[in-house]
Amino acid sequence: IEDDGSYFQVSQDGGMKKLEKAKISLDDCLACSGCVTSAETVLITQQSHEELRKVLGANKTAAPDQQKLVVISVSPQSRASLAVRFQLNPTDTARKLTAFFKKIGAHYVFDTAFSRNFSLLESQREFVQRFRGQADPKQALPVLTSACPGWICYAEKTHGSTVLPHISTARSPQQVMGSLVKDFFAQQQLLTPDKVYHATVMPCYDKKLEASRPDFFSQEHQTRDVDCVITTGEVFKLLEEEGVSLSELEPAPLDSLCSSASAQEPTSHRGGGSGGYLEHVFRHAAQELFGIHVTEVTYRPLRNKDLQEVILERDGQVLLHFAAAYGFRNIQNLVQKLKRGRCPYHFVEVMACPAGCLNGGGQLKVPDMPGKELLQQVERLYGLVRTEAPEDAPGVQELYEHWLQGAGSERAGRLLHTSYRAVEKAGSGLSIRW
Repeated sequence: IEDDGSYFQVSQDGGMKKLEKAKISLDDCLACSGCVTSAETVLITQQSHEELRKVLGANKTAAPDQQKLVVISVSPQSRASLAVRFQLNPTDTARKLTAFFKKIGAHYVFDTAFSRNFSLLESQREFVQRFRGQADPKQALPVLTSACPGWICYAEKTHGSTVLPHISTARSPQQVMGSLVKDFFAQQQLLTPDKVYHATVMPCYDKKLEASRPDFFSQEHQTRDVDCVITTGEVFKLLEEEGVSLSELEPAPLDSLCSSASAQEPTSHRGGGSGGYLEHVFRHAAQELFGIHVTEVTYRPLRNKDLQEVILERDGQVLLHFAAAYGFRNIQNLVQKLKRGRCPYHFVEVMACPAGCLNGGGQLKVPDMPGKELLQQVERLYGLVRTEAPEDAPGVQELYEHWLQGAGSERAGRLLHTSYRAVEKAGSGLSIRW
């Protein structure tokens, strides 16, 4: 597999033949549990911009007591992709997107960078806890990130209980936002969760499957934390169907989830376009475990640009050994090392897409712009957004104290963490829980 995602067949004499990519639709699925099940195809159909349009349309004709409060949560990666496509800066893109969604019937538009603060903080705490308790077989190292649903799906269906104990239980930013909207925000609005319709804008199609997981469904209220996921490309379709150019819209003020977190501009996090898990956990662990303040994280590329490592040393001794592994060729090598007991890392940021979330399958293509140049432009605009440490983000500590009843509480564990299941070929599953 080449860096650009193209495939070559290598013969015994060393000759190489480029392979054409097969086009497979969901109609071709055999429901073999090797990829996508028949039940999941139904869920994918339900997760579309047409579904969002139906809800918005129904709201316009429904009686006031039958209407739903519509909330849209936009990922920073999608915002960066749209910024490139419409030649806007990230702040203008965020404000114009807010204006567009409210124009078609949404009530609130939030930024998932806010929910990512909680995902990062929970990942930090979990790693330190596992590192200190690594003598306990249940505190498995390395810790593998869980924000990428494509990677989680692959792990559950292919490697089962061998890999799952290593995966972080911290919810992804999308699903933390689901908790925030359907629990905290619904309470603030004096509504039950089923009266709130929550859609997210994501760079990735697999986020549709993540939102459909049974762990993120409330039996009490018969509603999902995230009702609908639309990709960046589907937002572009919505704009086209409405006859709207994002660049021509008047900007609107940004919405905030809580009063202490006024949103004048979008925010982001250090450490790259996939959320910065490696960098934030590394800095926190260095300080918390060894009293070392890391000012700059130095990445060392290994066999390819999607496999990099970061090492903390003191007096020649390796204290922390972290890595970022993007794309399935690196993931497969990582899993094989793990199975053989030869994985040298304490923590790995794992993402299924080469180059990470900014290069997600749901992102926009730009006419006459090569993929490599497009990705560079998306990365550049993503990097223009002001960054802040998750513990310093306005509103985060307030919500930990008043909404979650403190960091490490039972409530925080229930609303900010999840579990995974090994899916066997016969369809039965072993539940892995902490």
